[in-house]
Amino acid sequence: MSGESAAEGQRSLFILSPGDRDGLCHAARLAGWRAIGARRPGDAPQRFLRSEAQVALVDMRQGGDAARLMAPLVPAMEAGGGALIVLIDGSDEARVPALMEAGATHFLLAPFGDAGLRAVLASAHRLVERLGGGAKHSQRAQRIRRGDALYWQLERDGRLRLSAGLMAHLGFAQALVTPAALIRRLPRGERRAVLAAVRAMLRSGTPDALAHGLPDRPGDRLVHHLRVEEGMVAADVEWLSEGHERESASRDYLTGVRSRQAALAWLEQRQGLPTTVLLLSISQFERMNAAYGQVVGDALLGRIARRIERLVDDVAPGAMVARIAGTEFLVGLTGEAAGGDRATFLARQLIGAIGRPFSAGDHLIRLIARCGIAQARSDDDATLMLRRAGTALADARQAGGEGIRILSADKQSRQVDADRLETDLRLALDRGEIGIVFQPQYPVHSAQISGVEALARWNHPHYGPLGAGILFATAERSDYMLPLSAHIQAEALRQAAGWPRALSALRLSINVTAADIAQPSFMSELLRMVDGSGFPRSRLTVEITESGLIEDIGAASALLRALRAEGLAVAIDDFGTGYSSLAYLKSLPLDYLKIDSGLAQDIAGTARDRIIVRGVIHMAKSLGLKVIAEGVETEQQLDLLAREGCDFYQGFLRSAGISSADLVSLFLS
Repeated sequence: MSGESAAEGQRSLFILSPGDRDGLCHAARLAGWRAIGARRPGDAPQRFLRSEAQVALVDMRQGGDAARLMAPLVPAMEAGGGALIVLIDGSDEARVPALMEAGATHFLLAPFGDAGLRAVLASAHRLVERLGGGAKHSQRAQRIRRGDALYWQLERDGRLRLSAGLMAHLGFAQALVTPAALIRRLPRGERRAVLAAVRAMLRSGTPDALAHGLPDRPGDRLVHHLRVEEGMVAADVEWLSEGHERESASRDYLTGVRSRQAALAWLEQRQGLPTTVLLLSISQFERMNAAYGQVVGDALLGRIARRIERLVDDVAPGAMVARIAGTEFLVGLTGEAAGGDRATFLARQLIGAIGRPFSAGDHLIRLIARCGIAQARSDDDATLMLRRAGTALADARQAGGEGIRILSADKQSRQVDADRLETDLRLALDRGEIGIVFQPQYPVHSAQISGVEALARWNHPHYGPLGAGILFATAERSDYMLPLSAHIQAEALRQAAGWPRALSALRLSINVTAADIAQPSFMSELLRMVDGSGFPRSRLTVEITESGLIEDIGAASALLRALRAEGLAVAIDDFGTGYSSLAYLKSLPLDYLKIDSGLAQDIAGTARDRIIVRGVIHMAKSLGLKVIAEGVETEQQLDLLAREGCDFYQGFLRSAGISSADLVSLFLS
């Protein structure tokens, strides 16, 4: 099977054909696509939305009525950034302009051959990639990463890896099982047919499907959609029978995520345990519905749910995602993910993901999200938990800024009072409220920590933990930047100097601000601080944001050259957030370039995004710089960054900022 065919085996095609559904589905499977067929046009839009296919084919042969067959699918297809192929008789080619005007994106003339079908499907998929931001897989393939999905794949050692959901349904205690063990779970009379179907697919190399019952669930059947993925057999699995409705009742029919009732049941089960919920609300949806119609709105809710699921799966695997009502979604976090910093980080990422435009034909739909966060109290039941999250969400809607508000377990809504923060900051240093965490940095091809960046945290007595963004913004407003920066640098050096000998090769990065480098005595005072701490100059990197250098390139170049002459390494931090002038880099003597998290995450975005990130990395490498990517959250981002030549990375994929003691334990583990 060719690489192209293997890739196509992961794509899904929705087919509407009143008279030839099965024949067209068979032809699509031979072309390497998973086919979802329908005969009735009445419920076709809803079935298309639930199918997660991104390409639809409508059979318009024998003078099919466009208003009845095609028109209902157009809004759903356009809202999802999809493609719509019309199949017409060759003698009706004159209809093509009218059908394209009505919303079709491609056409296929009958009779057609395998090559013709493959060509139009490939063209439709390329359109989906352009409209959908460079997505490389269909919605069906993306669902595999969901924790509740049913699927298996054949590993190279000959064993099957089962998803958690399939393990539970089949009664296995571990994810890796032998094929023989799986076959033994099937009814004896069906085992031979299942084996024959798998062998036939391996011979032909084309996707296929098989179905079987379960001995302990009479009347229920599972269907396996087989495909070849990177040369290995894999399958998506779903329930075929109506008997499974008792389980699907816990799902929201429109989006596929959990329903409100399922979310409440989940929260009740978590009562008394560390839990945090994020309540997301999508703004401006009523206007969008009025402009584009209810079917488009339903399609958009499905796409929003997919974005939320993918992001949650990357940042907080195992978290619960539900649609509570209308345009409100709930994310339930437990364990380490329930911490305030991690929840706030996830909320920011979700708001950013929802804020990216959705395509609707020739238009882009832009939405705004707000988020309320509630941390569980010991006496919270599910209803109280939702109510507290709703209170935080109401605060977020009324306030400006990033649109996030938190109700901690023991405090009221953390709607931060900027004036109070300015006053409190002047006492924070004396009270010991400004702490340091260290975020590990890793080589892209190694799991061994190579360095850390020192980050500041403000443990505010009323608002709880506040990140560096709020801390430095407050310091800048209150003209308190220099004392704060000096405290953070000195404390990071003091703690790092006390690390055990096992960490003697670990590099430390500290941040200096534009206010720091504007001081005439900056370098001498910094070197005195470093030497006084006992931390070796040779293991220290000074990180300066590009905005702190751009005002006077000549002075900045002289300063960096002097720092390097004294044995320190120098990095530009957050590259990509300010002027991002690649040209001025040639004037600066640097050791490292740190790509801002937003730019690093764009590596998995559109083709244009990847070109920009690739250009930054290649330019830095051509200048002899090491490249560090910040904010790496997913294996896909890491893999793409590594391919482009990135040297190091940091981010939630491996570790958030941790204390010095935890860093030592992590390094030695």
